[in-house]
Amino acid sequence: MKIKIYLALLFNLLFLSCVAQRDALYIPEPDFSVYESVKKFDIGNILETKSGAGAGRMPAWLTAYAESGIDEIEKISSYSNKYLFVAESEGEIFSILEKWINNFTVTHDFPPLAAARIEKRMLLTSSLFPDDEYGMFFEKMIKNAYNTEYPGAVKEDTSWVRTIVYENGEPRTIYMFFILISIDKNTLQGIIRNMTARTYAAVTATNAQRNSISRLRQSFFEGF
Repeated sequence: MKIKIYLALLFNLLFLSCVAQRDALYIPEPDFSVYESVKKFDIGNILETKSGAGAGRMPAWLTAYAESGIDEIEKISSYSNKYLFVAESEGEIFSILEKWINNFTVTHDFPPLAAARIEKRMLLTSSLFPDDEYGMFFEKMIKNAYNTEYPGAVKEDTSWVRTIVYENGEPRTIYMFFILISIDKNTLQGIIRNMTARTYAAVTATNAQRNSISRLRQSFFEGF
């Protein structure tokens, strides 16, 4: 079974790269293309959903997510003033995936989702590699994001589909499970502002890095 927590894998790769290559002369730039709003899965290949046969039975949020990702869900009026996150798990054994979805808790499983989104914001606004742009602030900010509590985050809904995927041109039938989590925008912004202030006070940075951090703090939620 392959567990996919939205964008968390990229952080792990970047973090290991930062630690292992801190003194290297060359550090490759991160692949920003993974952050583009792209189709998550092909609705035309869906065989069954939690609510019945056919893609037309999917909830509106999952249809939006399938087509364009989180940004599209947040356009739905019923979720206004909320930040939304989706956790995913996929595999061939329904009972294992069902256990994952039932055991998922926002207390323990939401922080990686929030941390990945915070990291995305920092990466996409940096003109240099983030370790150069922000110094130790970048690494410590992500660590704090993983270790912070996020009161107010709630499980909005869960859903699943049975769909056909193709590997090396060969069809395979799998289940994809999804959990929609929301948190009030003001609540999350307050948590992140406190986090950035705490992190900023705990690091030593050059003047250029402090200027970059200050700009980030002032504009953090633009496009977040």
